[in-house]
Amino acid sequence: MSTSIRLLPELLINQIAAGEVIERPAAALKELMENSLDAGANDISVQIESGGIKLLRVRDNGRGIAKEDMKLALLRHATSKIASLDDLQSVASMGFRGEALASMAAVAELTLSSRTANDEHGWRIEARDGIISEPAPTSQMQGTSIEIREIYFNTPARRKFLKTEATEFAHCEEAFKRIALSRPDVAFSLQHNGRTIWQLPGMNDTGSIADAAMKRVAMLLGEDFAKAAVAVSRFSPDLALKGLAALPAYSLSSRDAQYFFVNGRFVRDKVASHALRQAYQDILHHQRHPAYVLFLELPATQVDVNVHPAKSEVRFRESQAIHRFIFHTLQEALAKPEQTIESPRNPVPFSRPSPLSTPQYSASIDLWQMQTESIASSVEQTPVDSATQDIPPLGFALAQLSGIYILAQNAHGLVVVDMHAAHERIVYEKLKSAMDKEKVATQPLLIPVTMPAENLDIATAEAERQTLSKLGFDITPISPTTLTIRAMPVLLKQSEAELVAGKVLQELREYGASRVLTERRDELLASLACHSAVRANRILNIPEMNALLREMESTERADQCNHGRPTWFQVSIKELDAMFMRGQ
Repeated sequence: MSTSIRLLPELLINQIAAGEVIERPAAALKELMENSLDAGANDISVQIESGGIKLLRVRDNGRGIAKEDMKLALLRHATSKIASLDDLQSVASMGFRGEALASMAAVAELTLSSRTANDEHGWRIEARDGIISEPAPTSQMQGTSIEIREIYFNTPARRKFLKTEATEFAHCEEAFKRIALSRPDVAFSLQHNGRTIWQLPGMNDTGSIADAAMKRVAMLLGEDFAKAAVAVSRFSPDLALKGLAALPAYSLSSRDAQYFFVNGRFVRDKVASHALRQAYQDILHHQRHPAYVLFLELPATQVDVNVHPAKSEVRFRESQAIHRFIFHTLQEALAKPEQTIESPRNPVPFSRPSPLSTPQYSASIDLWQMQTESIASSVEQTPVDSATQDIPPLGFALAQLSGIYILAQNAHGLVVVDMHAAHERIVYEKLKSAMDKEKVATQPLLIPVTMPAENLDIATAEAERQTLSKLGFDITPISPTTLTIRAMPVLLKQSEAELVAGKVLQELREYGASRVLTERRDELLASLACHSAVRANRILNIPEMNALLREMESTERADQCNHGRPTWFQVSIKELDAMFMRGQ
């Protein structure tokens, strides 16, 4: 091998670039569809054979390419979308690098046909192994048609990395769905091996973009997602976030239904992903994943889209501000009282009322027993007749089942509540609210609780007295091996004093006060709430059960416990009738 430095042939340069830009047929499809959108098309059709390995054809009704520009369009770094560094720093088009078509022409048999509004007929060129033919007349409607056959036919080492036809088509379909979601105003169709997979109409003259977007989401992600989703909408002078986010009851085992767009471009962004995970973190069960279709819009100068050849990553110039904006917007959308809530089993929407004017019952069941007397007369004998009485969303309590579930009747039928899960959420939200206001109500213990402690616990209690006070605790060493608990948050159960105090000290010892009060705060409060919520087999009377139901209705995110499990289910009268075969 010669050690002298030489310039690589243009074909080889494009074949190398193709490995990054066009890693599989789906990547080529994405680039072609984005080009069609940049050309102003409102009708785009895609035809695929053998998962895109044998054939990938995209046709549009856009502006078309003039005859004199057709050969140039297949050359590397030839583009109509930017001309200077300033253009690059504020790029608004989907494509701009001028690499995709040249890469495709280097690794596949490519045919380009196009016609502009000024042409009497279309023109066609072909490219193979880097050789581009002269334009020839062809029959073509206004717009462009690009056909790619036998991708990687001339680079067998690269072609062997392609997967099965089914796998490659799945990637192509996903690329198609992402772009179709981003532009509900445009009509799209997809065929595979001659069979129509998707036929998506665009927005008609009488419809609104919001209606078109909702229909498009329902078609591509399913009616179940559309029914379980809440609208997300927040605007600031330079930022906007809108779209749909599914409630936690609709969660998946994978991230397949997560679509995040920046200025219309689908991206996988670490900043956005982290903010979205945080917004769902205490309402989603274990390893489940949320579903959403969200669109972030901001000035083009505030985001760098020239991070990766595939343009699937971006870099925000003010990433912390973006993170806060996304997090707070999603958190509010998922928690706002007026939103429509749906039971995980049988969707029955109801609107949460604003916080009730009734007394703020303590989350401690011990305090509840004393305080619920004030409402007993109003709820104990309340009739459950929807014709004569306004029934609250979760209805009125009927009985307790197995010391675990509350059975209630509302306008739709039977409501079954997991009392521990529901109470856990209530305590957690109250603790968070108190911490946010820096007003954690403290309750001195009538009889201080002593607990054995190791040297590190003793040292932590002495060093973190101020932090413990912010959390509502008074924990003091009384000997080299003993701590005494003199006060604790009023929301927590005194019977759990030693357990929750130990948990707080462990967090402070392992993570330090700063992290406990910031990034670890909600996790700690969730743990304390779990320990302090009413336990199974605790017998509640009717006023206590009704008090819990009213608390749920005025508590944010009351449909899931802190671990993401549902707190209640609705069983409709229709379902009960079916179980007993009434009317059959």
